Order: sequence, then C-alpha cells, then structure tokens
Amino acid sequence: MKEPIRRLLGVPTRSFFLFGPRGTGKSTWLRSVLQGAAFLDLLDTSLSLELTRNPHRLEALIVARHPGSWIVLDEIQKIPALLDEVHRLMETQRWKFALCGSSARKLRRGGADLLAGRASTVNMEGFSSAELGSRFDVKTAMEWGTLPQVWQEPAARQAILSAYVHTYIQEEVKAEGLIRQAAPFLRFLAVAGLMNGQMVNASNLAREAGVPRASVETYFSILVDTLVGHFLPTWQPRLKVRERSHPKFYWFDPGVARAAAGLLSDPVDRSWRGFALETLVFHELRVYNETKARFRPLSYYRTAAGAEIDFVIETRKGQTQTPPHVVLVEIKSADRWDRTWERAMRGLAADPRVRVERMFGVYAGDRRYRFDGVEVLPVPDFLQLLNAGGVF
Repeated sequence: MKEPIRRLLGVPTRSFFLFGPRGTGKSTWLRSVLQGAAFLDLLDTSLSLELTRNPHRLEALIVARHPGSWIVLDEIQKIPALLDEVHRLMETQRWKFALCGSSARKLRRGGADLLAGRASTVNMEGFSSAELGSRFDVKTAMEWGTLPQVWQEPAARQAILSAYVHTYIQEEVKAEGLIRQAAPFLRFLAVAGLMNGQMVNASNLAREAGVPRASVETYFSILVDTLVGHFLPTWQPRLKVRERSHPKFYWFDPGVARAAAGLLSDPVDRSWRGFALETLVFHELRVYNETKARFRPLSYYRTAAGAEIDFVIETRKGQTQTPPHVVLVEIKSADRWDRTWERAMRGLAADPRVRVERMFGVYAGDRRYRFDGVEVLPVPDFLQLLNAGGVF
C-alpha cells in the first residue's frame, strides 16, 4: 500500500474557512490534521434539516469541549445561517472552527462578512507537483489533471472525471438551485471546456453554446463561485491606452476541463496540449501562492499588436515614483524552444517604466538554456525551482 500523499497546507492557529472544489481532499485533510475535533458533516440530511430549522441546536450537538477545541463544520455553504451561531460560540465558548465548503456563493448571501477578521480563509486545490514528488508526471497531469482520486485510482481515471462533471452539475449546481435548466448549462460547459485557457468573448461563446449572452455571464460566475474555474485578468500597467483586453478563463484542473469538453475518449491535439500545460502551470502558481503565503497577483499581458506573455507575476506594486516589479513566464508545449517566443518578454523588459526581475521560458523539452536573461527550463525543472522559492 502506497503512503498517503502529504498536503502542503499548514493548519491555521485560529478559526478558518477552507474552500476548494469538490474532490480535492478537504475533508480528508481536516480529519488527518485535526484529529479529535468534533466533526459535523452537513451532507447528513437529518443533521442538515435539524440545524436549518434550529441553528441554536449546534451548541447542544457539540459534546462539552474545552476552550480552544476545534469544531469542524463540513459543507458549511449548505446552511449559511449557522455563521451567526458560529460567531456566538467563538465568542462565548472560545471554540475554534474549521468551516469547510466548495462554494462561497451562498455564504456571501448569508452573511459570511459577520466573521470578517475572526476567521481566515484557506484554499485547497488538487495535488501539486511538490506534493506528488517522484510520482508527478507532466504528461499525465496535463491529460488527466491532479484530483486526488485520479492519482489514487489511475485505472478508473476516465470514469472518475466523467462522473465528476455530472456529479458537479447535479450536486453543486442544480441541487442548490443555481440554474433552472440543465441542458443549456451542459452545452455551455462543453464549449467552456473547449475554450479552456483562452480569452473570454461572451457573445461568441453564447452563439457557440446556443444560450443567451446574459446566461453565459451567469454561468461563468457560477463556475468561479463554486471554485472550478478562475479568470486570469490582463495586466494593465498603463503603458499604452490600447493594452486592455478580455480576461482568460482557466478551469481549475486540466482533466476536468477535458471531461467538460467531452474529450476523454479522444487523443488531444497540439493546441489542446498547449492550453492544458498553461492550466497546469497556473494551478502550480496558485498552489505555491497559497501554501507559501506569497499572495502575489497573477495576470497575463497582451500588447496592442496582439503579442502575449502567458503569466505576469507582480512582485511589487507600481507607485507614483516606483515602477512595478514583475516576473514573466512564457509557456510552450513544444519539445524545442524557438527564440522568437521571447520577443514579447524582451519588449516589456526594455520599457524603463517596468522592472522585469526575471524572465522564464517553460517548455516540454529536456534541455536548459539561458539566453541574455531569459531562463528556458523544462516543465519539471521550472516547477522544482518554483516550489523551492526560486521564481518569486
């Protein structure tokens, strides 16, 4: 039996919200790091019904605990009204709460701001390369993603990902009343899966999916609120008026994106591999940002001429007399590096109004290069350097 994969998240010393998409191992992690905590699972129908009717029953359901004891409420978004009671018990009993959920949407509507300043927020994603260690394989991660169950049951990964999309629709979206009809949302998911990693044009996507434009915007907000997708904004250093562009949308996991697009049974083409690699690197940047508490803004840059830099990591905000400091990353799924891919980064680095600290080219080859300040690294080498703190 293989050893369990150790997660990199540290346990906060005070009450916290733990958010993350379904299937990323939140409950498993909480049970392993908060052993002995009172654990209440709000997916239990009878428990959920009881606390919905009478949130004050929460204190009675928790066996007497000393101040400082941990209480875990799993799937907290099911009963937003419990947050008032949590707040009261934090103050009167001095208990610490781990509030776990896969969506902050209903919590915001239910008054999560009541805990502002009293509970921190922690985010969990699928496995990272640092967590998988020697088990990590770039090609597998690009094609099948990094969900724990996918890595723990590789023979069933196609069935797992296919079921994930349908389970997500049924349990996370439809059951919460976020959509009225499943069929239009399914069509949207398929198109959004195919457009993973690309700029969002709501009008074009609405036409492709056969749904109203307003619905597209609503559907995207659902994906973001339920944490299965992220918008990557354009970096706007105000160097030129025409720099503004649409954000890009990335699924949280390349395997889930592939399942949504209906491509699990088909070999993926070169273009898909390119976006899948960008999705994987974006995932790794987010995990590093979270687990190392860097919290640096991530974006992409697009010039007026249409040239792009895949990721801009802003390590220092620009001020009136100080230029912004950035790290630039260009991703390519090719196994040979073409130096023309450096042009956008070099163009930005030549602008005196920006301080470019480092430039990276990341590709699917196996040789390392350094070309006049541009470090070209194979994907595993870049990820190793990232997790060692050598990128930002």
